[in-house]
Amino acid sequence: MIQCTLQTSRLVLIPLAHEHLEYEVTLDASPGVMRYLGAGSPRDRSVVEKHHQERLDVARDGLGFWAGFLEAEFVGWWLLAPADDDARGQAELGYRLKPDFWRQGLAAEGAAALLAYGFDDVGLTQIFAETMTVNAGSRAVMSRLGLTYLGTRDEGIAGPIPGSDQGNVDYAITRDHWAAGAR
Repeated sequence: MIQCTLQTSRLVLIPLAHEHLEYEVTLDASPGVMRYLGAGSPRDRSVVEKHHQERLDVARDGLGFWAGFLEAEFVGWWLLAPADDDARGQAELGYRLKPDFWRQGLAAEGAAALLAYGFDDVGLTQIFAETMTVNAGSRAVMSRLGLTYLGTRDEGIAGPIPGSDQGNVDYAITRDHWAAGAR
């Protein structure tokens, strides 16, 4: 199955391609965007290029990364990626948006399109997501989409982000829960 372009009421999600590299470089250069990721510092171009290729390599069975656009403007990227352990029927949901597009419902809108696509078109049985415990914005999106909080793991590492020592949280939603109206 080939990864499809997806359309929402405001967004077009296009399978990530080499032509999107410059958008990723700009996105990952933002301290606000990178705050809850890794060390929390912006990435230089060489690191983004490496991650870009890794993102492209994830694409298989209709899953992968999507570049999102509002009209002609790049908003960010979304992912619906196969589970790391090759668990059949499972995928990871994620999103990374430019700060200018935060708090407008776009993360949830794009993620909802991926949930529908994953369950209805790809045939997934479960979709999961994770973030730092202190990432209230991302946690709110997950809850809004109907994902269930599963728990907190790790103790985290004391770092530059207040609360980073609180670890990470896991969320998930099953196809049955989605079909029952979690949307």
